[in-house]
Amino acid sequence: MTLQEIQALIRDVPDFPKPGILFKDITPLLAHPKAFKATISHLADQLDGKPLDGILGIESRGFIFGAALAQQLGVPLQLVRKQGKLPRAAISIRYELEYGYDHLEMHADAIAPGGRYAIVDDLIATGGTAAATARLVAQQQGTVASCLFVIELGFLDGRKALEGFPVSSLLRY
Repeated sequence: MTLQEIQALIRDVPDFPKPGILFKDITPLLAHPKAFKATISHLADQLDGKPLDGILGIESRGFIFGAALAQQLGVPLQLVRKQGKLPRAAISIRYELEYGYDHLEMHADAIAPGGRYAIVDDLIATGGTAAATARLVAQQQGTVASCLFVIELGFLDGRKALEGFPVSSLLRY
């Protein structure tokens, strides 16, 4: 399937989760097996054969795309979660939101020093969550080989937060 065919499956939902927001609903894409498989193949193509030691899926929709991509590439998947959601020893980072702060965590043994990882999420908006994930990788002496997104909201300039890292998105709005 082409990217245009995949994009046609993404629904705009006005005023969700609050008035003035135009939400990009990926559930029709996920419900279409051929389109979902093609999306994962397109994400894999963005890596252009780069060697990887793992995929980092960002909570929660990054888990979906990250798991399928890790399976296709034959590499481990590590989860990046909100604070307090992981069952073993974790490392944490505090990052700034538009109105306040939040925390992300990953297991303390998720990153091998010197390892190369791709950060995967469904959407990049301001880039803050992906940038915080990149800082977690750096804390553990790993390398961010790529930041991959299905959707990019270009008008929010999220790539700026990821300056210095390779960023790829399949669909740009």
